[in-house]
Amino acid sequence: MAVNKTVEELYEQLEKTALKYNPSADVGRIRAAFEVADRAHGGQLRKDGSPYVTHAIAAAQIAAEMGLDEDSIVAALLHDCIEDTGLEYDDIAKQFGTEVADIVDGVTKLTRVQYTSKEDLQMENMRKMLMAMSKDIRVILIKIADRLHNMRTMEYQTPEKQRSKSRETMQIYAPIAHRLGMQRVKWELEDLSLLYLDPVGYKEITDALESRRPALERFMHGMEDRIKARLEENGIKATVYSRIKHLYSIYRKMYTQHLDLSEIFDLCALRVIVDEINDCYNVLGYIHDMFKPVPGRFKDYISMPKPNGYQSIHTTVIGPEGIPFEVQIRTWDMHRTAEYGVAAHWKYKSGTAGVKAGDEERFAWVRRLLETQQESESQDFFHDLKVDMFADEVFVFSPKGDVINLPAGATPIDFAYSIHSAVGNHMVGAKINGRIVPISHQLQNGDIVDIITAKNSTGPSRDWLNIAKSGTARTKIKQWFKKEKREENILRGREMFESELRRAGISMAAVTDDEVLPTLLKKVSFGTLDDMFAAIGYGGMTATRAVNRIRDELIRAQKPLRKTALDKLNEQVDRRQKNAKPQKAVHGVLVEGIDNCLVKFARCCTPVPGDEIVGFITRGNGVSVHCRECTNFVNATLDEQNGGRWIPVSWADDTSGEKYQCTIHITSAQRSGLVMDIATALNSINAVVHSINARDLMTQGLSVATITVEVKNLEGLRSIMHRLGGIRGVLEVLRAGRKSKIRRLSAESGGKKE
Repeated sequence: MAVNKTVEELYEQLEKTALKYNPSADVGRIRAAFEVADRAHGGQLRKDGSPYVTHAIAAAQIAAEMGLDEDSIVAALLHDCIEDTGLEYDDIAKQFGTEVADIVDGVTKLTRVQYTSKEDLQMENMRKMLMAMSKDIRVILIKIADRLHNMRTMEYQTPEKQRSKSRETMQIYAPIAHRLGMQRVKWELEDLSLLYLDPVGYKEITDALESRRPALERFMHGMEDRIKARLEENGIKATVYSRIKHLYSIYRKMYTQHLDLSEIFDLCALRVIVDEINDCYNVLGYIHDMFKPVPGRFKDYISMPKPNGYQSIHTTVIGPEGIPFEVQIRTWDMHRTAEYGVAAHWKYKSGTAGVKAGDEERFAWVRRLLETQQESESQDFFHDLKVDMFADEVFVFSPKGDVINLPAGATPIDFAYSIHSAVGNHMVGAKINGRIVPISHQLQNGDIVDIITAKNSTGPSRDWLNIAKSGTARTKIKQWFKKEKREENILRGREMFESELRRAGISMAAVTDDEVLPTLLKKVSFGTLDDMFAAIGYGGMTATRAVNRIRDELIRAQKPLRKTALDKLNEQVDRRQKNAKPQKAVHGVLVEGIDNCLVKFARCCTPVPGDEIVGFITRGNGVSVHCRECTNFVNATLDEQNGGRWIPVSWADDTSGEKYQCTIHITSAQRSGLVMDIATALNSINAVVHSINARDLMTQGLSVATITVEVKNLEGLRSIMHRLGGIRGVLEVLRAGRKSKIRRLSAESGGKKE
């Protein structure tokens, strides 16, 4: 087969690397995978103009450098074939086996999903990666290799894509590489991302480092020689070398802690690698004898390894010129794990079998994390992942001496739930190092934690959700409330939901509308409103998020809603027209575009001719007429989803044959004979009165009266209101449903106008 020379040279380098780390590898099988990939990607080019297959070779090269097994290298060569070519799962399984096909399919599925928002994108990406890790860790290792090569060649992409991919790399891929212990890959991913996310900051640091590099290198080489000589004198065989901290780590410290480059203690670091664990502690003694240690800068990750398996002793000391530098002391096995993380299991495992992918013990943390996050909201899930996977850890002890690692800032609540759900649910207190402490106490490295429980405990408090730091604890607390307090959750959730609706200017009636409700429930992924209320009540979903989702859906349904409402109204009109003679106006009101429509006057504002009016299409009862100044109409204009049910209406030219009832509210200073005076005033102007109701407000020294009168128009109503305003002691006269006052009088003025 004719192959481009550059492509052939790249493949030959891959083959050499594969044999270097796995001499028993079947290079014929690897060659076959390369040829399949080359044919499948034939004619496809990368942004830099090179054949697309060069990317597949590069990803396989990175996998080979990690020391991954033969199946991994084959899968890396084929990792884009299902996604970007005509090859299918069965084609790969038939030629290279189901294990390779499963890995390729797993890598493909990490990119095949539709998202509704950025947070959903991040959540689903992370969740799928965790699922992939729990089944076969090689899926994510190849995906990381794929991303690493893409970042190395990101210069050919558009600036927008450079930033987008760099953000994703910084938020997802670099942290996962860290969680898997792959420090070398993590550092490169972070540095490459920084180049595109903050090119100015990147250049400032590289320029500052370059100006100081000669002096730093002279200093570090001098320290190397001194340490080597001391260890040789004492018969310790060791490899000593120095490094300068990677760029993103420097950037993060400078910009988050507002430090100058000279203030970063571990800018320079030496590694001392020995054969035995005992030698690590012997070397530590010699280092501290040679140089003064910096207090608080010593960490022993050998006796208490990090969750990702990292082991090493870290100490920061002061050199002879007053320059601080870090020394890391580890064995060769620890060094390999630190550099390659989980990949070191393939790279240095004795024998030819390697390790079983998805090893039960090593990757149990992945399944535990998934189990506790299955019901989490996007925001909670992503927050908890950041805390559980990527935050700094604190190591504490149980009374029996077991080491428990928790996120930094963890409390006794987190410790209790890390032991067992029952321990957390029955916790009533905690002792730290033998002393009783509040449950909000933040745990420190080395604390001995003893949880106090009681069988008759009433269970966790909702306040614990704000105190707990780990996602595991928060999820288990929510599960308890979900199971034990459903009725309470429904009541609490409904109250929170309605409060949020009011804040958003949405009526509960708009949500419970029979035509819209099924769509809204589907949008929030619940079967009934009670299920949603319960979830809000126990913390499974926030009221704000539920309302935001519903509001978006109601806005989208706004036009169809108006159409449906008008259609229904016309159907009502059609039915009535069969039995009634069409009229131009009903009760003196014309409804735009509709004849003989059922019309009612809203009791909230009781409009009369002369008022500016608007109609609201009701469900099954025609049009309800409101004043435009009515508080219900003013508030409803903020409720976008009901906007489609307000329609134009107007008064007919001649309303002389109609009479209209209107409601008036009076507020007066409390006194005897008020009702009699109101009745006398109305009788003096021959007003038709339907009802008068009055009551005293004992705590305020006021009386209020509500009067329903019959008028022909706004002018007649105003005449009645002015007459009522002249009654002794009356403070104000208002129409129903209005905020503005028609008349205001002073109580002290004995009824005289102010």
